[in-house]
Formats: sequence, C-alpha cells, structure tokens
Amino acid sequence: MKLNNALRLIAGIMIVISILLQTYHDPRWVYFTVFIALNLMQSAFTSWCPMITLLRKFGVKE
Repeated sequence: MKLNNALRLIAGIMIVISILLQTYHDPRWVYFTVFIALNLMQSAFTSWCPMITLLRKFGVKE
C-alpha cells in the first residue's frame, strides 16, 4: 500500500471509530473527530502531516 492510500485509510478508520465512540459511549468523543478534521485541514495548508512522518518511519513506500 502506498503512503497516501495508507494515510486516507487511517484517517477514515479513526473517524469511524470516533463516531462509534461518541454514539455508543460518550458524546464528548466528538472532540476527537474535530481533532482529526483540524489535523487534515492543517496538513492541506502546510503540506505536513504527523501521520505521514510515522508511516515513513515504518517503511511505507511513497
């Protein structure tokens, strides 16, 4: 799997997990969803994403 595909997969999984947590556990998990969204918006403007740095260290190919 390539880097961008892995990043999109992880972001999608984290959003689904946060929505499930806020639905079935505690509504305050919405802040985790907001955090993910803000991180995605920040990476769009700065072209830097912490998850990409981690994925590169784990050896995911460009």
